[in-house]
Amino acid sequence: MLGTFQKSQLRIEIEASANSIHDSLLRPAQLQKWLLGQRFASGMPEELQSGFQFTTWTGPIQIHHQVSVVKPNCLRLLLSGGIDGFHEWYWGEGWVQSRLEGVSLLPLNLGQTFSLLSLRQFLASQKS
Repeated sequence: MLGTFQKSQLRIEIEASANSIHDSLLRPAQLQKWLLGQRFASGMPEELQSGFQFTTWTGPIQIHHQVSVVKPNCLRLLLSGGIDGFHEWYWGEGWVQSRLEGVSLLPLNLGQTFSLLSLRQFLASQKS
């Protein structure tokens, strides 16, 4: 894999319940609404489960995801392709945390920041 090793951990406050955050991260129909700039492969399930694999594209760059952990407040994805590494999500009442590590040519911290802000905006619009 070409690129540099990068790691980033961000935590933000979100005016949303843990259940709303859970659904936004684990239900692909909702995930696709706020994870802007990414296209998803067809055939996504109603809710992500351990062992499920899927592919997204950021422009021409393909990223393969394997769901390795799903818990009531945790999601861990193993990544390969455009990013070789992992992405972990943790959440609770009013907060979400994202930890991303991997080798990539993509600016991971920038994409991670943009994704968290997009999630916050999406959840705020759901409350209205």
